[in-house]
Amino acid sequence: ALGDICRKQWYQRRVRGPFLQSTSSSIMGAYKYLQELWRKKQSDTLRFLLRIRAWEYRRLPRVHRCPRSTRTDKAHALGYKRKQGYVIFRSRVRRGDRKRKARKGQIYGKPKHHGIIKQKSSRS
Repeated sequence: ALGDICRKQWYQRRVRGPFLQSTSSSIMGAYKYLQELWRKKQSDTLRFLLRIRAWEYRRLPRVHRCPRSTRTDKAHALGYKRKQGYVIFRSRVRRGDRKRKARKGQIYGKPKHHGIIKQKSSRS
């Protein structure tokens, strides 16, 4: 086994040259490439992709079934298989504070005691 590794390294040095040594980051499969891409969220590619997806998701219903997984590599690592019987749903989650509706749009008395602003949505 050790001879095979040395032979492989010798071949890679010979084909690629001394400056392009084979490392784990230079030769990547599809899943590894996706994983590296998702790690760098500030990259232009991912920023553009996330902006387009956010725009698309806003036009979809709150809960809907996804035709395919967004992150194939992570779904596969978690045990998802793309076959009958496996489904993925995406649901929208509200962020931030919620403003309570006041009757007739009017708050009587001091607003401090009415709890209109800073209402948090209940967590299940």
